[in-house]
Amino acid sequence: MPGTRQLLDAGAVTRRRLALAGLAGNIGIVITGGAVRLTGSGLGCPTWPKCTEDSYTATKAMGVNGAIEFGNRLLTFVLSAIAIALVVAVWRHARLRGPAVILALGIPGQGVVGGITVLTDLNPYVVGLHFLLSAVMIGGSYLLWRRTAPLPAEPAAARLRPLTWALTAASAAVIVIGVVVTGSGPHAGDDKARRTGLNPEMISQLHVDAVFLMLGLAAACWFAARAVTAPRMARTSAILLAVLLAQGVIGFVQYFTHLPALLVAAHMAGACAVWVATLAVVWSTGFDAPAAGGSASSLTSDETNRTLVTVR
Repeated sequence: MPGTRQLLDAGAVTRRRLALAGLAGNIGIVITGGAVRLTGSGLGCPTWPKCTEDSYTATKAMGVNGAIEFGNRLLTFVLSAIAIALVVAVWRHARLRGPAVILALGIPGQGVVGGITVLTDLNPYVVGLHFLLSAVMIGGSYLLWRRTAPLPAEPAAARLRPLTWALTAASAAVIVIGVVVTGSGPHAGDDKARRTGLNPEMISQLHVDAVFLMLGLAAACWFAARAVTAPRMARTSAILLAVLLAQGVIGFVQYFTHLPALLVAAHMAGACAVWVATLAVVWSTGFDAPAAGGSASSLTSDETNRTLVTVR
């Protein structure tokens, strides 16, 4: 029936758009969180869950720092609304429901960690945990987005899956060490906040070493994918290499120009791009592809085909 098919097509596209909005929102909150830190607004709202002892919102007397910090808190409610809408939209689809529920529960969890960062006067290790949890949320959001429109696996790429897991481990190490670098640098988010006390130059060198390892693994993925004729993996590996090189340029320039705030913000956004590009390489091996003969995500074949046409 034409009417039924149109309804199903609309549902598939809606789920995909909501999943993409969730992914963008989780990346966006990292970037706005960086803005809070780089403008010295980390304690713009000096307590939690209220902004002040007497108000849940920022007041005029708190100035621009209070507005920036409170604005970042408000984004959590936007992200929550997207997550709830997504849970409702995917509830009847088993492969989508679990990740959507976990991601929705992760948002208030992140809010609690954010509150702890304020209550501990921006302890650098708690702030770092806040960023790492965001990376986990981004990873889950990416997986869910891909599941809304699965593509057929490339059998040749499946043989290269161990190489992509090594790449993912290197990418995670780069992010973790990068968080430690930030915690030892000058952008504490507030004059009251302490630093890790670690040698910034030593940690930065370790970070660069991990980046070079990741760069080598990304290049290996590209060469291997071309050798076994896995075009999707070759394409995602090439994108990752480009993103890594751009991120490397930003990193070196910010280091030798003594960490200007704008370049640090660009580097944080680049870290998210590197992580997503890494996940794209892993996804291209078909590790999460639906089993042969099974449904892609409990969608009808009409719905799946329509979604594939929409996103290609």
